Amino acid sequence: MALSAATAADLSSGHSYGFATWTHPRRSQNGLSLSVLSVKCKLVEPLRSNNGKPPGLPFVYEPTMPSTLTMPSMQDFSSKYDTRLRIFSGTANPSLAQEIASYLGLELGKIKIKRFADGEIYVQLQESVRGCDVYLVQPTCPPANENLMELLVMIDACRRASAKNITAVIPYFGYARADRKTQGRESIAAKLVANLITEAGANRVIACDLHSGQSMGYFDIPVDHVYGQPVILDYLASKTICSNDLVVVSPDVGGVARARAFAKKLSDAPLAIVDKRRHGHNVAEVMNLIGDVKGKVAVMVDDMIDTAGTIAKGAALLHQEGAREVYACSTHAVFSPPAIERLSSGLFQEVIVTNTIPVLEQRNFPQLTVLSVANLLGETIWRVHDDCSVGYEPYSSLDID
Repeated sequence: MALSAATAADLSSGHSYGFATWTHPRRSQNGLSLSVLSVKCKLVEPLRSNNGKPPGLPFVYEPTMPSTLTMPSMQDFSSKYDTRLRIFSGTANPSLAQEIASYLGLELGKIKIKRFADGEIYVQLQESVRGCDVYLVQPTCPPANENLMELLVMIDACRRASAKNITAVIPYFGYARADRKTQGRESIAAKLVANLITEAGANRVIACDLHSGQSMGYFDIPVDHVYGQPVILDYLASKTICSNDLVVVSPDVGGVARARAFAKKLSDAPLAIVDKRRHGHNVAEVMNLIGDVKGKVAVMVDDMIDTAGTIAKGAALLHQEGAREVYACSTHAVFSPPAIERLSSGLFQEVIVTNTIPVLEQRNFPQLTVLSVANLLGETIWRVHDDCSVGYEPYSSLDID
């Protein structure tokens, strides 16, 4: 069989080729005739076309394949599986996100977040998240609108980057207090924010101590509600306070269920209730006390401390009623002015909060104790990623009914 000039030139260049011949039936007008075809196979490099024509059909006679088609090793599979869990942090609480990543033995994902001169938010992921389970840690704490919009843009960036699952980890869910209409022509902003997060592309939400449990129903996606108060319970259990001297106080009627569950976990302590009448937003007036606190160590429990008006007036009433010491316990330290002045005025033996919202150094005062919920949220993230039940003791629930 004669070789073309181009084929001879290729052979003279020193490249390795393989040849194969076979017969191809071709039907003519007079009957069936056989044609012998010759195909050249280049085993080292991909086939190139000649004069713009497609190359012939390669015939591989050895199991050797180009490097681009080789199967990855099992180590590659393992490393890819390990990186399916990604943690990214917004700008609202990066220290908490770093603690969560450390608990999981991971590094925070690389993300670029900046604001343009006109205030618009720009987000770009600095690494691939295709096919990954992505967790975005971003509380919607003050400035609430800025942090909420940043979370939405982060979710959208992950969705457009083909992330498999996107979970919004919201340690503090802003607008949670706008969960119902108390007067005519009011908005229910909690439902609106839930719709925004869902429509942005989130597949799941992990929230910590929602203001009201029914807010979970505002989402059309799964919500894992994590209680941060067990962290405070563990801290109080480490203090040398006689259980017979304890009394748990709810600062308002709306928090009775939370305070009762807290008291049950705290050596089944007795319960007292502060009757409060509110005349306006962030304005509270204490009326009277239901229960006995004389000579007791009163532990006031609430989900958040905003301006501290409610809890400060409640503490003053407790002292008037003969309480020996007053502790303030809250998951979310919003601390809007003038909260610091009220909390550091000497009414409280200790103010115990968690780091769902970052407490700035200028807002620190001697009575303040900040506990971390990083391990709690980290364990929840791992269980969700591993398709395990999140209902684990002692953090599954507080038996609130």
